[in-house]
Amino acid sequence: MTHRPRHLFLAASAFAAVLMTAACGGTTIDDAQDAGGTGPTGTADPDAEIPEGLKIDFLPKQLNNPFFDIVNTGGTEAVDELGGEATERGGTEATADSQVEYINAASQAGSDVIVIAANDPDAVCPALNEARDNGAAIVGYDSNANCTDVFVNQSTTELVGRTLVEMISEDLGGEGTFAVLSATPNATNQNAWIAAMEEVLTEDEYADLELVDVVYGNDDDLQSFQEMQGLIQAHPDLDGVVSPTTVGVAAAARYISDSEYKGDFAVTGLGTPNQMSEFVHDGTVDRFALWNPLDLGYLAGYTGAALKAGQITGAAGETFTAGRLGEYTFETDGEIVLGPPQVFDADNVDDFDF
Repeated sequence: MTHRPRHLFLAASAFAAVLMTAACGGTTIDDAQDAGGTGPTGTADPDAEIPEGLKIDFLPKQLNNPFFDIVNTGGTEAVDELGGEATERGGTEATADSQVEYINAASQAGSDVIVIAANDPDAVCPALNEARDNGAAIVGYDSNANCTDVFVNQSTTELVGRTLVEMISEDLGGEGTFAVLSATPNATNQNAWIAAMEEVLTEDEYADLELVDVVYGNDDDLQSFQEMQGLIQAHPDLDGVVSPTTVGVAAAARYISDSEYKGDFAVTGLGTPNQMSEFVHDGTVDRFALWNPLDLGYLAGYTGAALKAGQITGAAGETFTAGRLGEYTFETDGEIVLGPPQVFDADNVDDFDF
């Protein structure tokens, strides 16, 4: 179903009296995802064996987040295959201060590899650098820090940004206004994707689409729900929302599904099939996208083990085998890419279980 811009439905109502022309409130930062942190050092030995018993710690942005729960399950799968010991560490709030505490705990426990989705690109670096000095290899995933050894990117920034714009454009029939419901203001991946969206929106094909606001739900379900409500109140003519975070897109869909705007308001973004299936089937959401978080964690686990063993340094051109996922090559220094986003809709959402 293609949503007509909601202002067409509200033109005769009181809502139509207010025309919102707010400029985009997105925060644009240097693309830390595509910068490989400390950069490759040393010489790789592709034939080096991965030692058993590696201690590999996974630090998500926060615990009890459905996306990161699945990522860490994939990471544990990889570590188990390698005969290592996987530990999940973190707090229930997506803050850099919380992560610093658990980075220090991992380092003090003798971690061989720290795999982290950073809540801030710089604030976690002193602790990560100290952990590296203590012998840990540092792998970023999902949201990079500026001090990792390598970064496991779920997709390229440009591809994610373009996919998000394409989806909202399809939902709105190529014209209308929309907002972005993001995670935390300093999340490197969120900000990079928003910047990429802004770049794609300058193309002639999207001249009739306007991004009018960016708000932050801090990857908290209740706060994201409230931010969605606030967007509707602040922008009466808003036609849709893009939420590039699994917590945010589910909260936005839940709000719209129980509102008068259901069917007339587009909701899309990055979510998991299991959390979004009900909203696809009830007509709230036409399409959304994501990579397989299980595979993201799995690849991060193998990457960390290969890095610690010396099979790779993260230099462009290096190749290694990541278990069931097969062979991967570093196309650029310090970054490995899982693959392009998968778009889900009513035709395929039930074919996936994560």
